[in-house]
Amino acid sequence: GVFLYSHLQQKVRTAEALAQKYKQQQEALSAQLQVVYEHRSRLERSLQKERGEHKKTKEDFLVYKLEAQEALNKEKQDSMNRYGALSSQHKILKNQHDDVKKQLLDLQLQHNSLKLEHRKSLETHSQKFTQLQQERDSEVTNLQDTVFKLREESKLLRKAHQEVHSQLLNAQAQMEEFRQLKEALQKMPGLR
Repeated sequence: GVFLYSHLQQKVRTAEALAQKYKQQQEALSAQLQVVYEHRSRLERSLQKERGEHKKTKEDFLVYKLEAQEALNKEKQDSMNRYGALSSQHKILKNQHDDVKKQLLDLQLQHNSLKLEHRKSLETHSQKFTQLQQERDSEVTNLQDTVFKLREESKLLRKAHQEVHSQLLNAQAQMEEFRQLKEALQKMPGLR
């Protein structure tokens, strides 16, 4: 009985020690659990805060996305309008370019025609000028011959004039002599 009692006491002490150990472990686990709960509570608050921020960020992102979409649509519409204006302006400029090109071709053809006509006119004028120069040279030669002949005739006429003049002087002298002789004869009574 003593041995059994002693054995039981030993078991009780062992059980108490084990119970104390378990109690300490439970207290440690309880403290750890409390820390875990507090940590979980902080994590939940942080998660809630993150969810709120995420929600706000999501809303901001949606607003930004909507504004960006509107801006993109507006820019797209403006680009389409600008493209339409540029396209119509391009068509107008292309038509103007075609008209200017056509006018240039017409002017080039007209220029070539005028150039050919000018060349023909130059050749005609050159031929006429050569012909007129030859005619002038021929006329100048004829005039020189005529002037030479007229000078010769003038010399002959001068000579003839001098001869006629000297004959006239001689005739006047003879007339004067005849007159004087006539007067002398008239003065002589016997010859009357």
